[in-house]
Amino acid sequence: QVQLVESGGGLVQPGGSLRLSCAASGSSIETYVMAWYRQAPGKQRELVATITMGGNTYYPMSVSGRFTVSREDAKNTVYLQMNGLKPDDTAVYYCNAARPGTGYPGDYWGQGTQVTVST
Repeated sequence: QVQLVESGGGLVQPGGSLRLSCAASGSSIETYVMAWYRQAPGKQRELVATITMGGNTYYPMSVSGRFTVSREDAKNTVYLQMNGLKPDDTAVYYCNAARPGTGYPGDYWGQGTQVTVST
């Protein structure tokens, strides 16, 4: 079992930056595909970024060039650096872990952290 805890959310002005963290416990996430999702009120959950064991990353067009996902396996932690934030980025951000060879999203979710972009 993997437990995930997100942190780093908050209120930021448009154009600002935030860095989210996802700390894992219970098992090493070194071989897991890690991902960030977000869900805004009234909208479906949306994939924001993924990172594989080898460090390969994927971003949808909506965040490409602004968001950067990284992992620090020694700390069992994944990060999401968000720059150039827009009001449309307002959502609850969730960390997800998928075991190798299983589908996406994986079985393990954090509780989420709120990101609000507003003046």
